[in-house]
Amino acid sequence: MTAFDRLKLLCDNHGISVNDLEDRIGIGKNSLYSWKKNIPKGTNLLKVADYFCVSTDYLLGRTDNPSIDKDEPEEEFTTFFRIDTKDIPEEDREKLEEELKEYFEFMKNRLKNK
Repeated sequence: MTAFDRLKLLCDNHGISVNDLEDRIGIGKNSLYSWKKNIPKGTNLLKVADYFCVSTDYLLGRTDNPSIDKDEPEEEFTTFFRIDTKDIPEEDREKLEEELKEYFEFMKNRLKNK
């Protein structure tokens, strides 16, 4: 099942058309129809997942479980990171990943101390 197939199924289950969804989440007309031929990217993927309260992994076909596990928020971030950095050279991607890990550690410690 493609991302568009899952999107269409979610729309049908909620009684709306794909065009209605585009209006509701504020994206251009027929933007989501590109999912028939292309892998969904960043912002639109997140908007659709948020609207339907499903994981981006579900929309991408990486899991058949549409629910979002609130105990593992890094899953959503990991999916976004993977999609949003696919055009970055591997060396730069690795550097960015290391910087983000350090930042997250810093923020976790900071939040613990509040």
